[in-house]
Amino acid sequence: MSTQHVDGPDGAHRRPPGVSDTLVQALGALSEALETTERARGHLYSFHQLTGGADFALDRAVALLRESGQHGWAERVERDILGRNVIPGHWTFQIIEAYDATYYQPFKDVEAQARRELVAGKPHLYEAELKENRRTRGHPDHTARPDAARPLDA
Repeated sequence: MSTQHVDGPDGAHRRPPGVSDTLVQALGALSEALETTERARGHLYSFHQLTGGADFALDRAVALLRESGQHGWAERVERDILGRNVIPGHWTFQIIEAYDATYYQPFKDVEAQARRELVAGKPHLYEAELKENRRTRGHPDHTARPDAARPLDA
């Protein structure tokens, strides 16, 4: 086994022959944009869960309003707010479904297809090369790959 093979990135993180620096940077930027979209999607799920939690919390508010004798307010909250659409015709799950179908899945598909066609499907080439440029060779906590790392209990 050659020293470079042991000390460099694994084959899944080495650019194919003929791939330019500019292409690696472009695919890195595309991947970074997708990662940001992943975070945005996560915020949609937070919105979904928080809104759903608030809707379920209304059950207690309605019950306490009734218990306090405020039947009119209990009925108003139950009628006007409980189970209400968050935008016309949509509960939060429908917003997520529309986002996924309209934006998220097409974005994922384009990014994956670009990697398949341009760099044999290899992920994170930009980051792998950045790691190679920034790590200290020979340092036990700067190994190129997990299989070369020292055990955690060492």
